[in-house]
Amino acid sequence: MVASVEWVSQRLPPYITDKRQYPEDMVSPMDDQDKLLDEAMVAVKGQAFQMKRCLDKGRLMDGLKHASNMLGELRTSLLSPKTYYELYMCICDELRHLEMYLIDEFQKGQRVADLYELVQYAGNIVPRLYLLITVGLVYIKTNESCKRDILRDLVEMCRGVQHPLRGLFLRNYLLQCSRNILPDVDDPSTGAHTEDHPTGTISDSVDFILMNFAEMNKLWVRMQHQGHSRDREKRERERQELRILVGTNLVRLSQLEFVDVHRYKKMVLPGILEQAVSCRDPLSQEYLMECIIQVFPDEFHLQSLSAFLKACAELHAEVNVKNIIISLIDRLANFAHREDGSGIPDEIKLFEIFSEQVSQVIKSRPDMPLEDTVSLQVSLVNLAQKCYPDEISYVDTVLANTLSIFTKLNVDKIHSGSAIGRELGRLLRVPADNYNNLLTVLRLPHYTPLLALLDYSGRKVLATYLVVNAVDNLTCIPNQEQVESVLSMVSSMTCDQSDQPLVEPDPEDLAEEQGLLARFLHLFKSDNSDQQYLMLTTARKHLGAGGPKRILHTLPPLVFQAYQLAFKYYSEREQDDKWSKKVHKIFQFCHHTITALVKAEYAELPLRLFLQGALAVDRIPFENHETVAYEFMSQAFSLYEDEISDSKAQLAAMTLIMATFQQTTCFGEENHEPLRTQCALAASKLLKKPDQARGVTTCSHLFWSARSQATNKEELRDEKRVLECLKKGVRIANQCMDPSTQIQLFVELLNHYVYFYEKGNSQVTVAMINQLVSKVKEDLANLETTEEVDQISRHLQNTLAHLTSRLQHPTPDGPSFQGLQL
Repeated sequence: MVASVEWVSQRLPPYITDKRQYPEDMVSPMDDQDKLLDEAMVAVKGQAFQMKRCLDKGRLMDGLKHASNMLGELRTSLLSPKTYYELYMCICDELRHLEMYLIDEFQKGQRVADLYELVQYAGNIVPRLYLLITVGLVYIKTNESCKRDILRDLVEMCRGVQHPLRGLFLRNYLLQCSRNILPDVDDPSTGAHTEDHPTGTISDSVDFILMNFAEMNKLWVRMQHQGHSRDREKRERERQELRILVGTNLVRLSQLEFVDVHRYKKMVLPGILEQAVSCRDPLSQEYLMECIIQVFPDEFHLQSLSAFLKACAELHAEVNVKNIIISLIDRLANFAHREDGSGIPDEIKLFEIFSEQVSQVIKSRPDMPLEDTVSLQVSLVNLAQKCYPDEISYVDTVLANTLSIFTKLNVDKIHSGSAIGRELGRLLRVPADNYNNLLTVLRLPHYTPLLALLDYSGRKVLATYLVVNAVDNLTCIPNQEQVESVLSMVSSMTCDQSDQPLVEPDPEDLAEEQGLLARFLHLFKSDNSDQQYLMLTTARKHLGAGGPKRILHTLPPLVFQAYQLAFKYYSEREQDDKWSKKVHKIFQFCHHTITALVKAEYAELPLRLFLQGALAVDRIPFENHETVAYEFMSQAFSLYEDEISDSKAQLAAMTLIMATFQQTTCFGEENHEPLRTQCALAASKLLKKPDQARGVTTCSHLFWSARSQATNKEELRDEKRVLECLKKGVRIANQCMDPSTQIQLFVELLNHYVYFYEKGNSQVTVAMINQLVSKVKEDLANLETTEEVDQISRHLQNTLAHLTSRLQHPTPDGPSFQGLQL
């Protein structure tokens, strides 16, 4: 890869760790490596010193003899790769002195050709070839006309060293020395003779590097067969660390200026792929394919996709083809989003090529792990969405292919915690992440069937993920068919499943989950009112099967949406002559839905929903709306009487019922009288005296209601019944035994008296207010000071302050407070 082979112009990476060498079986134990290296370094430094002294005195042959002795240290079989590398680098540094000396001498007129032949008679092949490369480099620099022949000669002669480790470093030395002198000019035009270009062309450079690469790869592959079988794992680690030597050749190829797309397709890539496929070594194949992807430009890959992917199908069964293809897909997907706007050319059908070739790879590898197969599909989906965001069909094609694979293998359920389950979860998340629109996911026909293959836990996690995505992005669901699809897709959240655990879910977790679903239901919105009603009924069908613990959270949102829809129909009454019947049908739907909560043994929530419905009915004057409102109010009364037993809950419920009833204006006397009578009776039957007093006092407001804006009915002003309720409240308050509670009740009654006096009730007089004020003051003075008493005092002082204000600043149309004694 590019990042890991930048040492081309420098030296081998320093991260090579302490490993053994690859001779026959003469490697020295690790503990002796430092000692052996020190001994070799001493010898190298001594010979290098003698070489430099001879060269300084002009004794070239003696200098070459010492250089050969120095290079002889590289023939060792005792050093590990790490220590051999250190020795190699030290010797290479010393050889630069020889190179610079030779260049200087030959520029003075010395003959290079004679020396080039002379060093070939060195006694040992390793020193001979190092010297030959060094002298050959100088020969080329001083005589460009022989470049092609010498380079071909050098790369051929390096075959003389077949020891894997020594051969790899020797060929690396050749590549390093030649990196700045390789011919990088275009080939001659058609009809020209090669003699016209004795210095060589780009084709000669490509041939040179490919030949060197092929030989290095063979040496690298052969390392696995060296030594004992028990050391196989160690040898594989050593090979991993030395792979950079092989990859350097590909980096050098990518740096040649005249290696264009055409030459890459015709010469470079076929040569690399042939070597990679033919070596049949998994480690080599995987590294070389990754190296191709990383070191060559994206434009080259786009023009040679089919050839590369076909080679992937021919790789060894142990090669992780998945990672190779995914790496290429990810790189090209990122290329499509480059800021320079180059993008994928229209003539290259990138997705079709990858889809077809991935299918071939999967067919050619029946033993490929299923999770790897799914992982490939994940990358295809990413590619489709990044390069072709408008082609939804590409994503569905991948999902269909994945489903087909599972079907052929008779896969029924996939455990979400398994490797396959995790990869399938990734595949199903990608469309939601990239589109950020649940409506787009709904346009994928094979999404839900694929989701259904996961077990209950996996489906639940994915369903929650989709709902969160929709809620965060405020994705509205606009029609009945989509509501049907989405609720089927997230059915693991809406109702019990046949494969779910028998253990009861944690109540807090369930409440959080269903709360999320309830928020999602508010996104079921359509501009068409009739369509909205169909959406609500469809959702009701799905959610109604959720069981009592779920419907507590999910049905109320439907009820409130239905109330909103009723108001929408009312606002459209001028355009729709059937609006009244439709509104009536909506309230039937609401009544049925709230009744389901009652059957689930809930009381307070349905009571509130019935009262909310009564208020909604009261504000929409459709046909028979008084009858419907009465039904909603009577259902609330029934729930109060049959289901609510706690005294505090009873008072709260009764207060709520009376407050709702007091706001309604649609009832005629025929229906209003039994309802208010029922309220008064229920209030008087409350268990505790303070509750009775408050309930009866609140009832007084039922006989004093405002004019309805919708029906324009007359105001209810029953002064006598109001006073009766107030007096009854006073009598019950007098019966309370706790002094502080009694005084608190009298303060509250005082406020009610003041309210009705200000509203113009002639039955309520200033004398009654004076009497209550006097009693409260007298009783309050007898109480010990406590926090509760302080609160009562503040309440009284606020009331008196209000009365003082009315006395000092009377309103023109308001009642007179003359005679008020504070």
